[in-house]
Amino acid sequence: MRAQTELADIFRKHRNGLGILTPDKHKVINAVVNCRTKVLGGHALACNQCDYKKNAYNSCRNRHCPKCQFLTKVKWIEKRRQELLPCSYFHVVFTIPQELRSVFRQNQRLCYDLLFKATSGTLKEVANNPKNFGAQIGFIGILHTWAQNLVYHPHIHYVVPAGGLNSKNKWIKGRSDYFLPVKILGIVFRAKLLKALKEVYNQDKLEFFGKLEHLKQPAMFDELLYQVSAKNWHTYSKKPFAGAKQVISYLGQYTHRIAISNYRIVEMKDDKVVFKVRDNDNPGKSKLATLSAKEFLRRFLQHVLPKGYMRIRHFGILGNRYKKEKIKLIRKLNNIIEALDSMSDLHWQEVLLKYLNFDVTICPSCSCGTLEAVEQMENELNTS
Repeated sequence: MRAQTELADIFRKHRNGLGILTPDKHKVINAVVNCRTKVLGGHALACNQCDYKKNAYNSCRNRHCPKCQFLTKVKWIEKRRQELLPCSYFHVVFTIPQELRSVFRQNQRLCYDLLFKATSGTLKEVANNPKNFGAQIGFIGILHTWAQNLVYHPHIHYVVPAGGLNSKNKWIKGRSDYFLPVKILGIVFRAKLLKALKEVYNQDKLEFFGKLEHLKQPAMFDELLYQVSAKNWHTYSKKPFAGAKQVISYLGQYTHRIAISNYRIVEMKDDKVVFKVRDNDNPGKSKLATLSAKEFLRRFLQHVLPKGYMRIRHFGILGNRYKKEKIKLIRKLNNIIEALDSMSDLHWQEVLLKYLNFDVTICPSCSCGTLEAVEQMENELNTS
């Protein structure tokens, strides 16, 4: 069922008031607005048993579109399901201080890379220390750049198996209730990221403009780093997952999530947008927030990632280079021989049937006929 108000509706009505935008942002807007409309073409369907007809329009497949994440997410998750390790899993989150957010916003690709490098290096270093765990581990990192109210808030979620291989390639299994010391993770992460930021600054790779122009002066940039170095950085580990199914469920919630989904948009009234946000004072509950349509769209667009940027990454023994070999070894060491069924190669109609028990080929009118394509509709963007 279509949401009462969708992100596309807000863009259609208010996109002209957004001012000058980058080509990447224009591309996202056009994709969201045109998704599943006649502009992108499609095909006409007709029931082979009754008179029912409908048009099925193509999706834009843009990763920032709230309508286009489900099938991509399901297939990605199914591949990860084949890689589950025989141990507990933890959820670790690394965030940066508020004072650094503006620097990240003006240098997104570079700073996101530094964030991935610092956080992944921290997990590897702390885990490999014999005082903590003493083994090489693997993990999946997922970059998010938003908070519930759409403000800019870069952070990385990691799904971390509490197990690894020691120097003799023996499987080491961690505790089910505790894995790595969070305080140490925060200290090491802070040191690594500040060092990396100082290095790229000395190499003149950081750009500063507008309100950040003063940071072009080395003394001012050093002062910023000094201020944030005195803070406790917000690094935390959530409760371990209860089992493999919970790990998969979590991945489904976080991997292909965008800044806001259509179901969180309550209404658009005049030039205001009302949407749901998490109520931190009442866990598990939500409350309503209201923004002007222009501010709502501005906040959404600041989470458009640089072109081609990989926001989901695999590290350590789960890194793409070693993953197949290491998982095979770990399964052998734990006498795991069964293979899991996968949906990663199924057609989208088969995925919906298996995942949601929903057969899109059945006629919704007579319930006994089958919908068949009877006419192809041209993509209007490819026609003159």
